[in-house]
Amino acid sequence: MDTSSQTKRLHQAARSRPQRLFWTWWRRLSPSRQDRVATLAPLLSVLLFLAAIVAAFWYLRNEEVEREVESVKRDAELVQQQIRLRLIENQEQLVRIAREVMTRATDRDEFLSQSASLVRSRPEIVGISWLGSTQQVVARHVAPDLAAAMPRLAMPTTNQTGELGKPQATQVAFDDARELRLPVYSRPFRHDEHLIVFQVHVPLIDHGAFAGTLVAEYSIEALLRYFVPPDVSRRHVISLLDTNDNVLASTMASQPGRVRAKLIYDVAFAPVGHGTTLRGEGYRTSFGLIGNTLFWMVLSLSVLTVWMLLGTWRHMRRRLQIQGALVQETNFRRAMENSMLTGMRAMDQEGRITYVNPAFCAMTGFSEAELIGRLPPYPHWPHDRLEESNRLLQQELAGRSPAGGIEVRVLRRDGTQFDARMYVSPLIDARGQQTGWMTSMTNITEAKRIRDQLTASHERFTTVLEGLDAAVSVLSVQHGELLFANRSYRLWFGADAHWHAQLAGMQAANNSGGHVEDDVDGLSGLPTAELTDVSADTREVYVDSLQKWFDVRARYLQWTDGRLAQMLIATDITARRRMEELSAQQAERAQVTSRLVTMGEMASSVAHELNQPLAAIANYCSGIITRLKAGKLNDEELLGALEKTARQAHRAGQIIHRIRAFVKRSEPQRQAAHATDIVDDTLELAGIELRRRNVSLQTYVARRLPVLQVDPILIEQVLLNLIKNAAEAIDSAQMPPKRRNIELRVVPKHTPELGGVIEFSVTDTGPGLKEEVINRLYEAFFSTKTEGLGIGLSLCRSIIESHKGRIKAENLYNSETVVGCRFTVLLPVSAPLPMVLESNKSSEPS
Repeated sequence: MDTSSQTKRLHQAARSRPQRLFWTWWRRLSPSRQDRVATLAPLLSVLLFLAAIVAAFWYLRNEEVEREVESVKRDAELVQQQIRLRLIENQEQLVRIAREVMTRATDRDEFLSQSASLVRSRPEIVGISWLGSTQQVVARHVAPDLAAAMPRLAMPTTNQTGELGKPQATQVAFDDARELRLPVYSRPFRHDEHLIVFQVHVPLIDHGAFAGTLVAEYSIEALLRYFVPPDVSRRHVISLLDTNDNVLASTMASQPGRVRAKLIYDVAFAPVGHGTTLRGEGYRTSFGLIGNTLFWMVLSLSVLTVWMLLGTWRHMRRRLQIQGALVQETNFRRAMENSMLTGMRAMDQEGRITYVNPAFCAMTGFSEAELIGRLPPYPHWPHDRLEESNRLLQQELAGRSPAGGIEVRVLRRDGTQFDARMYVSPLIDARGQQTGWMTSMTNITEAKRIRDQLTASHERFTTVLEGLDAAVSVLSVQHGELLFANRSYRLWFGADAHWHAQLAGMQAANNSGGHVEDDVDGLSGLPTAELTDVSADTREVYVDSLQKWFDVRARYLQWTDGRLAQMLIATDITARRRMEELSAQQAERAQVTSRLVTMGEMASSVAHELNQPLAAIANYCSGIITRLKAGKLNDEELLGALEKTARQAHRAGQIIHRIRAFVKRSEPQRQAAHATDIVDDTLELAGIELRRRNVSLQTYVARRLPVLQVDPILIEQVLLNLIKNAAEAIDSAQMPPKRRNIELRVVPKHTPELGGVIEFSVTDTGPGLKEEVINRLYEAFFSTKTEGLGIGLSLCRSIIESHKGRIKAENLYNSETVVGCRFTVLLPVSAPLPMVLESNKSSEPS
């Protein structure tokens, strides 16, 4: 008895603990939250009930669908297994026949007999063919019923070579069987609109050689008709599909408007393959969740309950909204007043302060109690401006305050002052009567400071522009109006916008004698932001009236009023241009001097070269005189001797003409020149020096090189200087005969920096250059020769760089030993480089 009462008390305590927790949580809620929970709890329970019913129906429906899917899968795999076993069995029969054919145990008649027997026992086979190695038909048997209906199956068409006319799928299967030496199935293809077949090709191997195939044709429709069990075809639809999901055959005849099956299972149609699939299709037997009457009844009752609970909840919600509207409005107005940064002050008709917001108190430093109820003078008025402040107050109370506000000085509680702008408006109550004035005050101390700084900055900027030696002007693009011009511009060009347009290279704006609306804006429609982002355009302009050269830089910008304008800076560069002209004249004289020095160094070689034709002329003349005196010279011999004398004189004249053309002073003139002609002319002069120093020259010149726009005499001067320096280096180092060689190579190339170029390289087999010499190689008046002037390579570099080219020197190494030196000259071309075909020339010393 004691035990049962104790157990009952424990159960009551266990039940009372959750109740105590619930009631504790409930009492902690506010009345509005209790109303919300009391309304939403029944709604939530109804929704949970409806969700449970829907989940139960959905689970039962899924169970049914899974059973139906499993049934379709099982039937499809059963049909696929039966057809596969049948095809493998037929393949073994064909392999046996193929073996007998190759062992000569079966001739053509015996083959036809076995084929007829096999076709009768295998209704899925519509024909068996024996094809030779070239695909010619040796024998063929077709099912009798199909032979009568389709004559071309019984008598296959052949072309002139005797090859059977078959579709591409048959040809591919035949080739695969020949390559793999294994039975191969073809893709399904259509004989006609009533018969779709596929073939199996069994290779015939005669002593390791391919001798043809045995071909069996299967009717896809017959396979489904004979090997799909009746109970399977009654339950589901079995179909064969190709790679494009086209139905080849099916247990159900195609019907217009047939609804696609909801349950589908595909399995590969082995061993045929080629993307052919066997598909099982099933249909759902139930109407689903939506067609269930019980479901709709439960749903309707649940919706009705939810609608009633929602109505109750909306009614309680409106009541709570009305109750909290006043509190919310009061809190909102108070929060808005406290968050404003603008000071607000309200006064009655007599000027007594009736309201100030926290921002006004924060600005002045006075509390709300110190300001409300006060009459003028107010504590935030500066003591030295009481009369001015009182005058502004009377103007405010009379309603004569300007709409743009008034600027006043305000005193803080700590004694500091700040600038403020005050706006005054009448205070209207709910009945439309004016009860006082509302004043808003904004601290403008920082804004006024920034405005003063901008004014000072503008003055400094204008002073700087006025003090520049360059002419600075700004022109409105749309109206052609000169918006700004500094002192230098006004001094040189006056205040005329025509000079700005002329310096910028555009037509001057013509605003005289017409309206602005008639002007044409050449940049109208273009985005201003993109025009102002474009970098400055630089050009040099000569002003004839001033006899000055100007470096002009122009760019577009957006003027202060938003208009598109063009700023122009014109710098006087007359002195610089004169210095450049003087430098060009000095460079020209240095080039002529260099050529004269080169010819002076080669004077002995030139004299020796001229001495040979002159000596020959003297010998021919002496011989002619001697033989004429002896009377032993006939007319034919005299004519031959005179022709030889003329050739030697012409040779001497060519040498002198070439030297005069090389050293003649002329203005640098760029013209179309061929690299081959430049090299040939250089070799004529260089050959004299090379023969004197016993140095051989090998040249490699690519054919079909693009035309250069250069001064050929200057380029010849560079090449001659490089070849002469190489010969002098070899001769001075007393190199052995096998190392007295120079190579001149001219080839096209492409570089990332210059693009398409022609490369002239002079390579010698001399002692090379020291590292410190390479670093100072192009310095003016620096030379490693005892009698050198040091202007040759410096001038060569100036000539090449004036043609926008590059020159460089480098030593050639064999392991760590220097075996020569190479000078490379790159001259840019504008035309694309053609295909390179090299031509070789050699110049041996005589």
